[in-house]
Amino acid sequence: MAVTLFPLACAACVSNQGARALEDKALVGPEGEQGSMAIVAEKEVAQPARATYNCADGSMMTIRNLGASIRVIGPDEEEELPASPANQRSRYGQGVDAIVLDGREALVVKGRHSPLTCTR
Repeated sequence: MAVTLFPLACAACVSNQGARALEDKALVGPEGEQGSMAIVAEKEVAQPARATYNCADGSMMTIRNLGASIRVIGPDEEEELPASPANQRSRYGQGVDAIVLDGREALVVKGRHSPLTCTR
């Protein structure tokens, strides 16, 4: 019985050391600072009050971030989309139109059209 448990116990020790080494590396930032990944992600989510995006189809749009909603100003139209769900600040939509903001990118979904990626 002891012979069977010994290899399992050793394997567990090696796995924990390897996992800890990877964990330590994952928490070191690009300039050597240590911190949590959640803090980094939080910094990237912040959107400017007004930004212009160039879209993959050659069009442009401006998004005014109003907090609980955004105003999308395009070449042909202007539309206000509320946050959806209301307690967050990266997904906005109403009916069949939606915009998801992720860092410098915006994914635009309009009705029956294919999703369109735009970057600022």
